[in-house]
Amino acid sequence: MLLEEHHFTAPQRASPRLLSLSLASRSEDLQWMGGTFSTGPNDNRELLSTLPVTPRSGRNLLRGLADPRGRVGRRGADCESMWRGLWTLVSRAARGPHSPRLCTRQGSGYRAPGSGATIFALSSGQGRCGIAVIRTSGPASGHALQSLTAPRDLPPARKACLRLLSDPRSREPLDRALVLWFPGPQSFTGEDCAEFHVHGGPAVVSGVLQALGSVPGLRPAEAGEFTRRAFAHGKLSLTEVEGLADLIHAETEAQRRQALRQLDGELGDLCRGWAETLTKALAHVEAYIDFSEDDNLEEGVLDQGGSPWGWEAETSGIQPPQVLLLSLSFPPSTADSEVRKLEVALGVHLRDARRGQRLRSGAHVVVAGPPNAGKSSLVNLLSRKPVSIVSPEPGTTRDVLETPVDLAGFPALLSDTAGLREGVGPVEQEGVRRAQKRLEQADLILAVLDASDLASPASCNFLDTVVIPAGARNPNGSRQRLLLVLNKSDLLPAGRSDLHPDLPSHLLLSCLTGEGLDGLLEALKKELAALCGDPSTGPLMTRSRYQHHLQGCLDALGQYKQAKDLALAAEALRVARGHLSHLTGGGGTEEILDIIFRDFCVGK
Repeated sequence: MLLEEHHFTAPQRASPRLLSLSLASRSEDLQWMGGTFSTGPNDNRELLSTLPVTPRSGRNLLRGLADPRGRVGRRGADCESMWRGLWTLVSRAARGPHSPRLCTRQGSGYRAPGSGATIFALSSGQGRCGIAVIRTSGPASGHALQSLTAPRDLPPARKACLRLLSDPRSREPLDRALVLWFPGPQSFTGEDCAEFHVHGGPAVVSGVLQALGSVPGLRPAEAGEFTRRAFAHGKLSLTEVEGLADLIHAETEAQRRQALRQLDGELGDLCRGWAETLTKALAHVEAYIDFSEDDNLEEGVLDQGGSPWGWEAETSGIQPPQVLLLSLSFPPSTADSEVRKLEVALGVHLRDARRGQRLRSGAHVVVAGPPNAGKSSLVNLLSRKPVSIVSPEPGTTRDVLETPVDLAGFPALLSDTAGLREGVGPVEQEGVRRAQKRLEQADLILAVLDASDLASPASCNFLDTVVIPAGARNPNGSRQRLLLVLNKSDLLPAGRSDLHPDLPSHLLLSCLTGEGLDGLLEALKKELAALCGDPSTGPLMTRSRYQHHLQGCLDALGQYKQAKDLALAAEALRVARGHLSHLTGGGGTEEILDIIFRDFCVGK
């Protein structure tokens, strides 16, 4: 049975006659001037239909393309080799197991468990509220909507209508609500969907949920099942799904901005651009492999600095037509440079991966200092709640107290620690040991000193052992971030500015009056922006999964550079492209998907 027919113009200097490609259910027939050439079965006809196709067995056809009068010469042999190489490349790309397809809007290729059923759930939060939203998704959504609003017909698509909801069995009124109808595929999940905006009392919500449960073909949704169906139908890529999860859990302004940009597809677009670069490079390597079968080009190619990109194909003046997958406008001489640029870009994002993870989970900010410097008061001030006990007695805090806070729009895990001094007892000594260990793990240290007691032995020892070493650079060129805060500035004499001749850069603060808090928050904002990254500058790698696949892609590109054989170089590019495919959702295992979707609530 004939499915579709595509026409391709022949190359320049060839016969103006058209080459017609008919795609049948189990074979492709090349029809030209009454002759038919059969090829083997192919599972990706839609992809092949966009490419110039020539079977290996059609040598007469190739000669005809090379010379409209049918004469065979060097030019015909060149053309035959070129088109046969292209056909082999296309066949490999379509059927090979090393051709992972990136997740696109046309579908992820993944089928959600139980996706044939119709699901329903409360999408808004639990508890009493003004309006509660209940949604359904699946083929029986229209029937469910009609069952609860009978005898009324379905409302117009994507238009809110006021309806009386009734129990399908007893016809007892349940509520007067707004209902919306979203026929697939123009819906969040890509399936038929319905929404019921009911009053948010527990009795109303419970009654509507029970009524939906009585409709044949409906079942309660599992956690994250709506989003999982959206992924299965190509409405969201995997990175966009994770962006949606981060948006739901966002607690700070920076987290919200980052999650929203990822949900909009910024990270997915970046990965698809990288994959396109690798696809073009792989296409050229595959083409060179096939050309070398007749022209013995491989030895010359590998002599070009061990890279397959030094050779430029000669087509004896015969220019191939434009194709979709194999873009010959991508010059072979620049392909290697594009791969090298990609390698640099991956390295930059890998170095920034820790920043993205801090933005998602929070930077570790440790408040440290000698006893009675006001550390606990500062923690309470920044967290805006009584986290730590405040007492004039030194050594009140003997353990590490942690609290998540929003510092100038960035997430942070704020830790209050024991005062650093020689312990007077085993319990305080253990507290000091734990404080010192947290200092080693800190992303940012808030070093607190008593501005009225800088000359004390405890203050001097803290400056010498913590503040000054933190400002020195490590062997790798980095340094630990530290802000020196001089608390109790309200106890200083008026107009006094020369606190200590050798004192590093510092901020004055009074936890009692709040003076200097704005300056401290501004300094914290700058430090945390450097630690967590700025979402407005580009995509951030917020999950360890991203880091794993980027590192795998980078390692494969390293193997590509070292390859002395074209086949090994092509395989390295396939592995690199496979890591990018897994990052955006193509070929992901079900175990990984289960972990990702498990973070969603039931109604999402």
